[in-house]
Amino acid sequence: MVTRAESAAVTRRALLDAAAELLDLGGPGAVTLREVGARAGVTRGAPYRHFADKDSLLTAVATESWERISDQVRALRIDPALPASEKLRGALRVLIGVGREQPHLYQVMCSAPAGDPTAAQRAAGRSQDEFREIVAALVGERDARHYGALLLAGAHGIAGMEVSGYLAADQWHTTADEVVDTLVRMVAGDTT
Repeated sequence: MVTRAESAAVTRRALLDAAAELLDLGGPGAVTLREVGARAGVTRGAPYRHFADKDSLLTAVATESWERISDQVRALRIDPALPASEKLRGALRVLIGVGREQPHLYQVMCSAPAGDPTAAQRAAGRSQDEFREIVAALVGERDARHYGALLLAGAHGIAGMEVSGYLAADQWHTTADEVVDTLVRMVAGDTT
């Protein structure tokens, strides 16, 4: 027999998945609690029992995405087979990949959370901590924050330019991956 808590967890998971799908399909404007509930196949009132409002739901979706990114960056960081520069390259590509593949989600993740910001900020902070550890392996602890911020700003710019079409190969004669490679080489001290 399924307990009440287990049932609530299943419903919450279905709501988060439905919200993420709607966000991917049409951006934040496509996400309404009513539509999320319908897509999740739950009662009309179920979304309101789990989330105070749309902003709280979107913040929860963004939080989960930051947690997934943190897990992926951590996996890169602790992989003993990868050199430090490959760990950094991989971490940058994880973040840019979300911007590339889920631009609406990326937009929500990179904006100030309107719902309960604590969980989203904690998850984003964990991701940044993992990233900073990777950067520190290349540049040392003293410079890790400076270079980490520079690299994250670069990744954010790359993702934005790529999604908007402003990083077009015919204009710049490069790709997002080539720009990432250049950033990594510059930070690692190899400018060749």
